Amino acid sequence: MEWFTTVTYLLGATIRVSTPLIFCAMAGLISERSGVIDIGLEGKMLAAAFAAAVVAALTGSAWDGLAAAVVVGALMSLLHGFACITHRGDQVVSGVALNIIAAGLTVVLGNAWFQRGGETPQLDAAQRFMPLTFPGTDNIAHMPLLGTLYVKVISGQSILTYIAFLMVPAVAWLLYRSRFGLRLRAVGENPAVVDTAGISVDFLRYRAVLLGGILCGFAGAYLAISQNAFFQREMTAGRGYIALAAMIFGKWKPLPALYACLLFGFLDAGAPLLQGVKIYGNTELPVQLIQALPYALTVILLAGFIGKAIPPKAIGRPYVKER
Repeated sequence: MEWFTTVTYLLGATIRVSTPLIFCAMAGLISERSGVIDIGLEGKMLAAAFAAAVVAALTGSAWDGLAAAVVVGALMSLLHGFACITHRGDQVVSGVALNIIAAGLTVVLGNAWFQRGGETPQLDAAQRFMPLTFPGTDNIAHMPLLGTLYVKVISGQSILTYIAFLMVPAVAWLLYRSRFGLRLRAVGENPAVVDTAGISVDFLRYRAVLLGGILCGFAGAYLAISQNAFFQREMTAGRGYIALAAMIFGKWKPLPALYACLLFGFLDAGAPLLQGVKIYGNTELPVQLIQALPYALTVILLAGFIGKAIPPKAIGRPYVKER
């Protein structure tokens, strides 16, 4: 049964690692469906993680930390919208600027407030979103196979993890079953037609990037006050870019983007199992190679199997109303 223990560990870890990616992929999907490129997922998630850890440490409430993360993610999205939608700025440059600002500002503020090299104080259980235990766990735990899956994979996850997986059908419904989603997809394909129908292109895009910022807030809060118990510099470790790649792999569709996020989560979860593996005699795999392997394999797999991904036609193009 050792193999089943390993499989169970991989499944549980895959779900945990994939959670922030799912939030960010859905955020980028909503934004880019409206025609606004969102390279700034990394920066918004990092700033939100810092806000969540700081507020949770000061107030003692994980929910306050989540609220702060959502506010910071939304504000950064509005800043991106102000630059790209109102002033028709370059969307890629604006997103990169957000990433740079977040990377520098979180370290500066962390040093100024806590003198811990950019880290925040350790959070206790009351200041974090701890794993939830579902009803009947004690009764099912003794059952072979099914009990282990229920306890280690289905139960025992953070409430933010369950919210992340619920976001996928919610975003799918929003895009394909709601009037807002119909208009959102239309403005990403042909904003002039939407404008002709008397609908504000700018207002639609602002709402899209705002929703994306809120979801990035959830992703950052998960990293800082659920998966971890503190904030540390650059703790997002490129997850925003991986989420962006997952969204492109999914061809701007929620369910395929979810699969891509789970793929990276699986590769990242399995990397620690390679520690201690011998190559060329007694030489072990370098730790740096093991840490980089999930990112490299994700890029290779996405590049090899994505096929032709066609983005929304108006993506990256500021809309200037004809007079």
